[in-house]
Amino acid sequence: METQLFTTLFQLIIAVVFGGCVGWLIKRRGFSKMVLQTTDDSNRLLEETRKTAENIKKIAEIDAKEAIIKRQNEFDVKVKEKQKEIDKAEQRLLDREKTLDKKIERCEQKELSIGKKESHLDDVKNLYQEKNEEVKKLVEEQEKTLHRVSNMTAEQAKTELKEKFFEKARLESVHTLKRIEEDTLNEANEKARHLIASAIQRCASDYVAESTVSVLDIPSDEMKGRIIGREGRNIRAFEIATGVDLIIDDTPNAVVLSSFDMVKREIAGQTLSSLIKDGRIHPGRIEDTVAKISKEVNSGIKKDGERACFELGLDGIHPEIIKLLGRLKYRTSYSQNVLTHSTEVGFMCGMIAAELGQNVRMARRAGLLHDIGKAVDQSVEGSHTQIGYDLGRKYNEPKIVLNGIASHHEDVPAESVIAVLVAACDALSASRPGARREMLQTYINRMQKLEEIGDSFRGVEKTYAIQAGREVRVVVEPEAVGDSEAFFLAKDIARKIEDELAYPGEIKVTVIRETRVSEAAR
Repeated sequence: METQLFTTLFQLIIAVVFGGCVGWLIKRRGFSKMVLQTTDDSNRLLEETRKTAENIKKIAEIDAKEAIIKRQNEFDVKVKEKQKEIDKAEQRLLDREKTLDKKIERCEQKELSIGKKESHLDDVKNLYQEKNEEVKKLVEEQEKTLHRVSNMTAEQAKTELKEKFFEKARLESVHTLKRIEEDTLNEANEKARHLIASAIQRCASDYVAESTVSVLDIPSDEMKGRIIGREGRNIRAFEIATGVDLIIDDTPNAVVLSSFDMVKREIAGQTLSSLIKDGRIHPGRIEDTVAKISKEVNSGIKKDGERACFELGLDGIHPEIIKLLGRLKYRTSYSQNVLTHSTEVGFMCGMIAAELGQNVRMARRAGLLHDIGKAVDQSVEGSHTQIGYDLGRKYNEPKIVLNGIASHHEDVPAESVIAVLVAACDALSASRPGARREMLQTYINRMQKLEEIGDSFRGVEKTYAIQAGREVRVVVEPEAVGDSEAFFLAKDIARKIEDELAYPGEIKVTVIRETRVSEAAR
């Protein structure tokens, strides 16, 4: 802007000089008229130049004012930003001060609380010391009294006092333990009954009693002679090919197949039925039919195993394990079909696991495979739990399943909730009404053993096994067994039954202590 002003002034000076020169020329040469015109032009030019200079000056002033206003606005913005930062810093400082005040207040409260606790502890300590002194004085007085009255030594008196205090503490612990146990049992029994009832209602199974013999109907007694063959060659060939005893007696229209191996008995039964329908019975035909039926039965065994896995919704089980599962259809335990039992245990394990929030599929798998060792326990040495564990480990079953197999008869400790469920559901399935049948002698032996265990304890007058061995009632001598001792006696008897007897389900032990006083009026 200053450059423009200087240029304008320079032009003005040139115009003035030029005008002077023109005037001089007019004077000199007499061009007065031209001079006048030129003067007017010069004056006009000067006037325009002046106006232009004033406009430039105004513009310059306006630009300067705008620049000043702009700088002022920028300065105000920066001042506001700095003020905001200062305000935030001040707010942070205030917040920190408040936090520090709160912490200081809490510390003061803690100091007061600690002071109160220390004071309380001092009071308790003083009280304890006073009580201790009182106890010492009482003990000394008791010792002096006992020594004076009974001429007992200090050591004897101390022993008697210890026994007295021990008996008192024992009685108190019995009452406390009994109360806690009753409360716990009531709550646990309520929940257990609910879970078991729900599982049983949702899993209803049919039971078929298996036996070691099969009775096969034949169309006529004339067929018996054809089955026996000339000089008994057919019956000998049949028994050699099947490994089953064929008994033909006077029973009309029937023959008996006898074998502990239900697979062989099934093959023998189907073979004999096929031979009777065909009518051609001779050693060669018998061998061919046995081979054919064996293939069909083995195929059926695999299908039975697959069906059990399908019913439980399980996959990824090794094919050999599936075959062994199918063989359980031809295995019984106390007349209960083992495959049916295993499937039921799998269902109940899954149902209870769902209620407890456990892995349902893993619980079903462990329940289904818990008795897998029974499929080969007739040909392999060892208990079915150990055999099943070895089979599961061989075919890469999960650790939870292996522990469920090995621990369901408490041979090894249970390491998971699922293992405990397998043991519980196994006992539950075995103890359901109609599930199993025991031989009379086995039943009698168990009842006698229960009564012998009860009679073996001191102070027991008589033991009675009732409710088919599900409950043991122990009558004790009231003079020999006190109320507190009866509580421990029941526990000791129950523990001994658990250690010495194998049984499905639960056996209740009830100790009865009764004092009767009678007097005759004369």
